[in-house]
Amino acid sequence: MKIIVTSIFVENQDKALAFYSEKLGFVKKEDIPAGEYRWITVVPSDDQDGTELVLEPNDHPAAKEYQKRIFADGIPATMFGVADVRREYKRLMEKGVKFTMEPTEMGEVTLAVFDDTCGNLIQIVQK
Repeated sequence: MKIIVTSIFVENQDKALAFYSEKLGFVKKEDIPAGEYRWITVVPSDDQDGTELVLEPNDHPAAKEYQKRIFADGIPATMFGVADVRREYKRLMEKGVKFTMEPTEMGEVTLAVFDDTCGNLIQIVQK
């Protein structure tokens, strides 16, 4: 068994697709009409057969409340692994990404946290 799809709630699918592709460098894999919204997934550019991230509309009241509360408490919605947190931090800063935590060593990992502009904090981690 393996994880093939995971999701993250977003306030606006078009804005999220632009951020995740233009700023983070993910590649759109699926973009299928699904009623009022779309089934949009992105994947890493270097692993297009890997785990897909669904940019899930936060239209349900429970989704909005969950997203709002974990953001307010400073809890990242998900984490992405990177080879070099400091290099990725610099690359993303140059693209205008706003970080809430600079690269920080915590035991055997180094991590940083940024705002995805779509209602989420995202953690990047180097093991």
